[in-house]
Amino acid sequence: MKVIKRVLLLVLIIIVAGASIVIGQGYQMYIEAVEKVPVEQKAQEIMEIDHYTSYDELPETYVDAVIAAEDRRFYYHRGFDIISTVRAAWRNLRNKEIVEGGSTITQQLGRIMYFSQEKKYSRKVAEVLAAGRIEDLYDKEKIFELYVNTIYFGSGYYSVYDASMGYFGKKPSEMNDYECTMLAGIPNAPSVYSPDVNPTLAEERRQQVLECMAEAGYIQPGDIE
Repeated sequence: MKVIKRVLLLVLIIIVAGASIVIGQGYQMYIEAVEKVPVEQKAQEIMEIDHYTSYDELPETYVDAVIAAEDRRFYYHRGFDIISTVRAAWRNLRNKEIVEGGSTITQQLGRIMYFSQEKKYSRKVAEVLAAGRIEDLYDKEKIFELYVNTIYFGSGYYSVYDASMGYFGKKPSEMNDYECTMLAGIPNAPSVYSPDVNPTLAEERRQQVLECMAEAGYIQPGDIE
């Protein structure tokens, strides 16, 4: 029994030491990033892109669809959602690799602003810290606005305006419910769900978005076909 306790204690020490190293690396990554270019400057650069789309120009259906599909608790967390993170961590442990990020919309915005897509836990720590800073500076509407003006929608479209014009030939404010829910599903895997590349898979993803919206209480099943 004493041997087992000592082994467990050793394992715990190793885990704590490893976590401390990862957290330290992530903190350093975050500090270096925001010291080089502050969050306010990064946000201003986004707001100066061509055809920047404000929150008020986005259809309610599109906003609801994105939140339901990407970050259901968006309005209730401060950039980091422990529930989705624990779920993702459990899946990653079972698969022995990072297969699910559990990132909030704010974390995704922080990653786009500063970090690569490399799947490292230290980068995840940096991403969380950046999300916290973003939440300190901006309200939820502005965060959502910045997010949809920076994410990739496939087929060479890097903002909600470009994607709406490219896929549907209309401004975001003019999208109907079908187009809103289609566009909301693409960023999950742009190269896979682009309607230009895989219209069948794009429609399957749109149906998943509708299911998410129904589960989140935004619509009743069948409200949007």
